[in-house]
Amino acid sequence: MAKLSAVAVYTAGFLQGCAFVLIPALGTILAAPPYRLSSSAYGVLFLPQTLGAIFGALAAGALHKRIGSAGLFRAGVAANVLALLLLAGAAYSSGTLAHGLLLLETLFLGVGFGLTLVAINHYAALLFPRTATTAVTLLNAGIGGATALSPLILHGIAARTSWGAWPLMLAAGFGLVLILPLPAGAPGQGESPRWQASMLLFALAVFIYAICEGIFGSWANIYISVNKALPAHYGALALSVFWGSMTLFRVLLALVPEHVVAQRLFYLAAPLGMGACFAALPFLSSAWALAGMFAAAGAACSVYFPFSMSYGLAACTGQQTRMAGLMVAALMAGEGIGSFALGPLQSLVPLERIYLFSALLAVPLFVLGWRLSRAKTR
Repeated sequence: MAKLSAVAVYTAGFLQGCAFVLIPALGTILAAPPYRLSSSAYGVLFLPQTLGAIFGALAAGALHKRIGSAGLFRAGVAANVLALLLLAGAAYSSGTLAHGLLLLETLFLGVGFGLTLVAINHYAALLFPRTATTAVTLLNAGIGGATALSPLILHGIAARTSWGAWPLMLAAGFGLVLILPLPAGAPGQGESPRWQASMLLFALAVFIYAICEGIFGSWANIYISVNKALPAHYGALALSVFWGSMTLFRVLLALVPEHVVAQRLFYLAAPLGMGACFAALPFLSSAWALAGMFAAAGAACSVYFPFSMSYGLAACTGQQTRMAGLMVAALMAGEGIGSFALGPLQSLVPLERIYLFSALLAVPLFVLGWRLSRAKTR
């Protein structure tokens, strides 16, 4: 039972990562006929996804009280299936219909992401209570690995047939996950009705981090293919190495013994690495140098969210579902700013300069990381 439950949780995480990166991976395809989306129209696609994910994550606590952990998990998976079917429909249509389907897809994908991510992070800590940080880090490594592979699979399929085949395959995978058993979890299990002030600090740290991740991940393809005027496959490569590097380093970090001092050093080094990558990207022009810098950015981003999630769940005993929901909502709000806002913003500021100014985000990330990890040490 426990092994099958772990398979369900970690498989759902992998599939979620594959689905989450589809719109960024489709950037060059959606800019070409028959879609012809402008940078602003492309950026708008991230707005319903962000709003849906925030709604799903914040609603997770109330849903958990009514339908329990397993019900929350299955509601998220079902929303993902619907989103992927809508995306497949957009692949076989064009014009206004395709654009409408894409907007609906991102809305339901956001809701599915919010509900599913809350459920699986909670389950990872619940199924492996003695090694919760490792379990959560490995789960997020699987999500990151999926985001690295998915663009390559998508473009490989698109070169041979319609790219809509990949969303259909992912929908089928989510459908199979629904039949695997999970611990039911009593509705409203042990949840305190009172909010803790420290929860907001964890949410703020994740929010700022997610802005950085959104700027790196959602615009890597466009930055290299359009702004740097390099061949499209280098944009897909940069996106893949960003997520692939994030995944590799999360796996390596999961192998590090759960020693508080060692974890804190990695946690505090992460924002410094992100800031350095933001500052370096505008000065690079070689395709391989740019891809290498996005790989370094993925390594820098690998630590901050899973460690924040683990620290937050440990600090808010009795409110884990609410804490996970709040941090996932913060993650998606930050991702939305890093993804959606950069579309209209580019009419005022070049993307290269946005990358350069984003290096300043390392300062609040470091300060918050210092405070939150110090509380963990105590």
